[in-house]
Amino acid sequence: MTLDELRSLDPKNIGSWPVLPKLGALLAALLLLVIASYLLDWQGQLEAIDAAQQKETTLRATFLEKKKQAIDIEAYRKQLADIEKSFGTLLKQLPGKSEMEALLTDINQAGLGRGLQFELFKPNTTENMSEFYAELPITIRVTGGYHDMGAFASDISKLSRIVLLNDVQLTQNKDGAITMDAVAKTYRYLDEDELAKQKKAAKDAKGVRK
Repeated sequence: MTLDELRSLDPKNIGSWPVLPKLGALLAALLLLVIASYLLDWQGQLEAIDAAQQKETTLRATFLEKKKQAIDIEAYRKQLADIEKSFGTLLKQLPGKSEMEALLTDINQAGLGRGLQFELFKPNTTENMSEFYAELPITIRVTGGYHDMGAFASDISKLSRIVLLNDVQLTQNKDGAITMDAVAKTYRYLDEDELAKQKKAAKDAKGVRK
């Protein structure tokens, strides 16, 4: 059809139009209907579907994570039991308050057994308290041969209780003997009363910070 023929079509009497213009008008009406439906209804539904799919993905990931945790729970329990066992083993290496005097004697005897002369053996009057244990620094000064000094340090490391030598300083005297100044740190576990005091102090400290 020509442009003049299209202009001559009566919009009020579409039924009298030729087939092609009718089909064109029908297609245009259908297109407008689809666009209007999308803007007024379908767009919201599609967005809701997309949000639901995203939520489904999140829930699926959460489910798989929870499932993995459930499968691994026995391994976690065994790991926790192993940690508690290891902690208990370490704790047994710490003497109680009543055993500290015997441990100090062992340290002293370790030096005397190697022929060393103690010029100073001074346990600190104040212990450094931690959450589960107390640290007791001991200032020592011993004099003897070089190899005997090394053997003494080795004996200290082999004691059944934990003793660490810190701040070690070696000086050679005029007669060739070696003097060692050091701080021997030993540890003991806290008894129930001390643990209760530590927990109370930590709780009070948290309350002050709040």
